[in-house]
Amino acid sequence: MMYRILITGALDEVALQIFGAEKDVQTDYRPDLPYQEILGIVGDYHAIVSRSETTITRELIDRGRKLKVIARAAVGIANIDVDYATEKGILVFNTPGKNTNSAAELTMGLLLAAVRKIIPAHRKLQAQGWDRHSFRGSELLGKTIGIIGLGNVGHRVAQYARAFEMEVLAYDPYIADDVFESYQAHKVSLEELIARADVITIHTPKTAETVNMLDAAAIARMKPGVVLINAARGSLINEQALLEGLKSGHVAAAGIDTWVQEPPKDNPFKDLPQVVMTPHIGASTLEAQRRIAATVAEQTLRALRDEVVDYPVNMPRFKVLVSPRVKSYIVLAEKLGSFAMQSLDFNPRHIQVMYRGELTSEEGAMIRRAFLKGFLKNTAEELVTFVNAEQKAGERGISIEDIDDPGFRDYASAVKFIVSDHDQTFTIGGVVLGENNYRLSLVNSFTFEVIPDGFMLYIINNDRPGVIGAIGTLLGENRVNISQFELSRNMPGGQAMSIIRVDTRIEKDLLDKLNAVPNIVAVRSIQI
Repeated sequence: MMYRILITGALDEVALQIFGAEKDVQTDYRPDLPYQEILGIVGDYHAIVSRSETTITRELIDRGRKLKVIARAAVGIANIDVDYATEKGILVFNTPGKNTNSAAELTMGLLLAAVRKIIPAHRKLQAQGWDRHSFRGSELLGKTIGIIGLGNVGHRVAQYARAFEMEVLAYDPYIADDVFESYQAHKVSLEELIARADVITIHTPKTAETVNMLDAAAIARMKPGVVLINAARGSLINEQALLEGLKSGHVAAAGIDTWVQEPPKDNPFKDLPQVVMTPHIGASTLEAQRRIAATVAEQTLRALRDEVVDYPVNMPRFKVLVSPRVKSYIVLAEKLGSFAMQSLDFNPRHIQVMYRGELTSEEGAMIRRAFLKGFLKNTAEELVTFVNAEQKAGERGISIEDIDDPGFRDYASAVKFIVSDHDQTFTIGGVVLGENNYRLSLVNSFTFEVIPDGFMLYIINNDRPGVIGAIGTLLGENRVNISQFELSRNMPGGQAMSIIRVDTRIEKDLLDKLNAVPNIVAVRSIQI
């Protein structure tokens, strides 16, 4: 399949190089393409890569009849109708953390420029003036900085502040105590931070909770001469309150990179010499843009190929997948789901997901969705993705139950899925032996170590002499080469099961011949 990708925002050349190296990808690089023109052509594309210039509306999503992926080459997603994309089964992801260092360095740059009055001093010298005494500033040494939000950017600011020998206070209700300790930041309440800090910098997302977090009342409780920095999101600091604080002198200086309206109209801060202003350039470094471009390209390719992406934003319950082990089990689970669906002869009503050993159900939300994605993808009319897999299972009347099995000892960790209706049950399990070394380890009562990939035969037979020989003879006569043959039996003289990996697809006439072999109970052709 040839995937078509429309890029509507400027990206570093590294992204085009990554896309260009793929033979199954056609890229149209159209930065700053007007919205109406995008509407006219988006129906031909499988993915759209945007920045802030393109608003991904309900109308655009409806026009994008082939869209599987909406990629945001930045952190913010306010320009994307994520809920509607989710309803349509379209994966949305962004690229957080790639500009962390750039934003943190800009924060310190704004702070230094503000406290040392660098901008007005520069302007004075530009005008051929020389007035050293008007630009007496303050040192950071010994000052107290209050950091609101100790996430990716906030914790780097804490590190930089410590290098200036500042006392670091931090407020973040969603961060564990040991994180504060690791960055030598004193955990305090927001009220204490506001009351004690000489410098306050905010590094939170823009949410209902954080908009106007620093309003007139909060600014009034700050120390006289406080310095405020906002290099995160517009609206976190109330601009009118900040303006009044600056004019009164209660706020000594400010550094502003992000604005309520971008660009600001009739900017009221433009004539205040104690304000350092930048036009939302926190991510505007060569290094950050290269990291963003490389990430968005790599993740777009993964998403188009139905692989796991690291930063899905329309699955908000799931954190960034940082564990290689969990990522490997997500891949395995999708393979097992596909195998299970091709093995059933009943309509399932319930799926029990068992996380075994070191794996837990807390890690398993994406593992569960991956199994459902593999299970449903060849049976649904609409595209089944990580986004809508649970919804599609619900529409089919399939309920899902998660169970932890920490007592499991055969492997360090494993997954097991039990698919059932009112009368019948099918069980499948698997294990990852090291990163990306997947094994199908269990089918019903039969144990294996089979690589779940490619073309396979699944054969159940009565445990009698000669059956395996007859299978091998038939495959050889039909020029089918075997790459792996695994046999398991539940008891001597009972039943046996073979999973045979072969190099080519098994055609129906050969399946019929295998079914006709004495003592063979069932034959299925599986392709993963």
